[in-house]
Amino acid sequence: MYVTGRLPLLLALGAVPVVLLSAAGVDAWLAAAAWVLLCLIAALGDAAAAPDPRRITVQRRLPRRVLLGQAVRAELVLRNGANDRTVRGRVRDAWQPTAGAPPERPAIDIPPGESRTIAIPLLPRRRGELRSRFVVVRSDGPLRLAGRQARIDEPGALRVLPPFTARRHLPSRLARLRELDGNTSVQVRGQGTEFDSLREYVRGDDVRSIDWRATARSSTTMLRTWRPERDRHVVIVIDTGRTAAARVGDGVRMDAAMEAALLLAALATRAGDHVHLLMFDRTIRARVTRVDGPGLLPALVDAMAPVEPQLIDTDWDAAFAQVRVLTSRPSLVVLLTAQDAAEAARGFLGSLPALARGAHVLVGAVTDEQEPLPERPDAADVYRAAAIERAAQDAAVVAAAIGRAGGEAIAATPEDLPPRIADRYLALKAAGRL
Repeated sequence: MYVTGRLPLLLALGAVPVVLLSAAGVDAWLAAAAWVLLCLIAALGDAAAAPDPRRITVQRRLPRRVLLGQAVRAELVLRNGANDRTVRGRVRDAWQPTAGAPPERPAIDIPPGESRTIAIPLLPRRRGELRSRFVVVRSDGPLRLAGRQARIDEPGALRVLPPFTARRHLPSRLARLRELDGNTSVQVRGQGTEFDSLREYVRGDDVRSIDWRATARSSTTMLRTWRPERDRHVVIVIDTGRTAAARVGDGVRMDAAMEAALLLAALATRAGDHVHLLMFDRTIRARVTRVDGPGLLPALVDAMAPVEPQLIDTDWDAAFAQVRVLTSRPSLVVLLTAQDAAEAARGFLGSLPALARGAHVLVGAVTDEQEPLPERPDAADVYRAAAIERAAQDAAVVAAAIGRAGGEAIAATPEDLPPRIADRYLALKAAGRL
């Protein structure tokens, strides 16, 4: 049972007869108690006369997936099939707050044997699985003083995917990839690339690419041209340990790592390479492998969506062992992690050389954008600037250690990290190292 706003108004209206009766010599407290009792009896009777909301059947219409920040329309189909009276009241869909459902409770008016569709606009504010486990239906009594309320279990789920805002960098990188692939006049030559065709030698060409057999059969010097190799294996490892939970900009580090992984995966699959994804701390949080072509990006965002950072240290020996399980011959391994201090990165740096011996290793880290000091800094500004400078120095020490271990460190802000990793991938392709 519940009461509506009409009951307090009715109780307030009782002040007039109570005053009149007290002026006529009747005890005011007795008159007030009688009026309150009369209102309560009326409310109880009104609730008893309300149609039973438990006889309302609920059906959901809801998309299974949506991008973070994208508006979506959820629908409730309410059918009054068992009641012989019209159900008037309100309905509440019990979404969690991060689903972005409006606070208003839609009104319903469902005659017997009919259905009504209630639209619930959602604007998800958090990536992952959003759920609504039940619907609450209120049925008003004839006087609208009170009514009956029922919880109807009808679970619904919506998977909110990473937004992939780094997609805007993809067209320019694909144009550069087409140049490397020989679709334009640019030809790439270098060790470790696939033979493409023969052409005449011109001054400035690398003499190491001269094909002497073809030159002997021809009247001029012939040169071999090459194109970037395909069918390479690119393994992307996203650290889901405690450092991934640190806030950087408007989100956490792991969100920026996902953006970088999606841009690189989209570029690599267009280049004909095989992409593997591993999200790991001390256990596998997500894994995508042996998926190529147009199905790769949907598989990646679907696997990434429910993963959240864990407040534990990452076991890098186990993580690199999982890399070897994914593929025995990775050409490029991209580690998206945050190794800010040499003391905390000892385990990572100790395990890295074994991985770097068999593949080219990129270590991508998300950093905060450094803001300049104000003209008149106070003590807090000075301490903040000192902390930022100390963190930058520690990161530089770790980056140098990564280089000595055989890897390559790339540190950038959340907006700059995805294109920088993509550019480095293209540079490796152009140099014939991938």
